[in-house]
Amino acid sequence: MAKKKSKLAKRAAELEAAVAGLFTGTPAKKTKKRRKAKKAKVVKAVKKAVKKAKKAVKKATKKKAKKR
Repeated sequence: MAKKKSKLAKRAAELEAAVAGLFTGTPAKKTKKRRKAKKAKVVKAVKKAVKKAKKAVKKATKKKAKKR
């Protein structure tokens, strides 16, 4: 099994490919997939936070109702 590349090593390889592409005229590989994955991660985190907040509000209103 091949050793997994670090993020820095991957980025360095991408930049090398981009520079080589400038000189050879071939376009560099796009990293759209990574951005998509990052966006999905952020969206998931936001949804989780919203869910947590809603749960807290629900719990607080339940406590208030109980006090009355």
